[in-house]
Amino acid sequence: MAKQDPSYPYQKRQVELDTQRQFRVGDGKISGYLSVMLGALSLLAVLAYLFPSYLTTTELRKTYDAESLQHVLKYGMYFSLFFGAMTHLLKKCRRLGCVGISLTLIAFALGGYTVPVGPVEPVALSLGVDWLILAFLGSAAIFVTLEKLLPKYKNQVILRKEWETDFLYFCFNHLAISAILIYANYHVSHFSWAVSPSFQETIQSLPVIVQFTLILIAADFVLYWEHRLFHEVKALWPVHAVHHSVENLDWLAGSRGHFLQIFSERAMVMVPLYLLGPSEAALNAYVAFAALQAVLIHCNTRLHFGVLKYIFVTPQFHHWHHSSEKPAIDTNYSAHLVVFDWLFGTMHMPGKHWPAEYGTTKPLPKSILGQIMYPITVWKKRKPQE
Repeated sequence: MAKQDPSYPYQKRQVELDTQRQFRVGDGKISGYLSVMLGALSLLAVLAYLFPSYLTTTELRKTYDAESLQHVLKYGMYFSLFFGAMTHLLKKCRRLGCVGISLTLIAFALGGYTVPVGPVEPVALSLGVDWLILAFLGSAAIFVTLEKLLPKYKNQVILRKEWETDFLYFCFNHLAISAILIYANYHVSHFSWAVSPSFQETIQSLPVIVQFTLILIAADFVLYWEHRLFHEVKALWPVHAVHHSVENLDWLAGSRGHFLQIFSERAMVMVPLYLLGPSEAALNAYVAFAALQAVLIHCNTRLHFGVLKYIFVTPQFHHWHHSSEKPAIDTNYSAHLVVFDWLFGTMHMPGKHWPAEYGTTKPLPKSILGQIMYPITVWKKRKPQE
């Protein structure tokens, strides 16, 4: 049974246009930020080509052609110079243009898009610079476009308040991918006693779409209960509260999360995947779907999903999970499918209404350091008998 409160006075969210952060054609800000972004990504890419063992991930390298991506790098570097030059032609945001040009020139000096590509010696632990670059370019291109074409709140700007904080979380989550995978693999190794080779062979013999569906259901069941525990166990809530402290949802907001939750979530979701033992094609399909859905459900978009909203978690469904309004608190825990919230009575979808307020009922620190230390601060303040 779903949680509903027909007497609750639902209101429309009011978002005021932040003219100081707004992008306008001709003010130089668009060119400046594009120059810096492409310059920074280009420099990171060159460093990844120079030190692939330490700055790229073994698993991801299998999915792309490093030599082909050098053509993308070439255009990125030249476009960074172009946009940097535009800030000088417009005579606005020239500092940003200078930073973007400088970063690109450093990348050229280090070898640019002509760094030789050869075999990579694997190391135990590396930074996922390649994962960060590809994920950021792909996510920004897809979801910023979606938010501009079909926004839920038109006045919400791209560089809304606290975007810098969430961008740093985004960087950490992707750079630390190797460490997260090492911990997750260590965690699932404790479940080797439950592995059944015959069962896994049966799973692998099924059509890929059936395997994908089984993965989706099994993973979501685990994620639902882990998510619910973070909300309903008092000692765990301060960790998860960091994720809920975002007050303006968009494609970048989902990146905010305490590292304890990030490591825990990735480790727990690996368990059903490990036990099912699906084919590589089915597993890759799930990873791609989960990654895209995790960003999409936080998006500032009014995209209508029709009947699919009764099956899959959508932005409207998950936005209610982030609402600080009373009827929505401790609801909509699912990550992929709505079925478990429906079955266990934690679903909140009041018709066409969307939340008017987001965030936590008690404000959290704004700085990343303050948020990282927040659970410790809360735990120390609690009395021993609590």
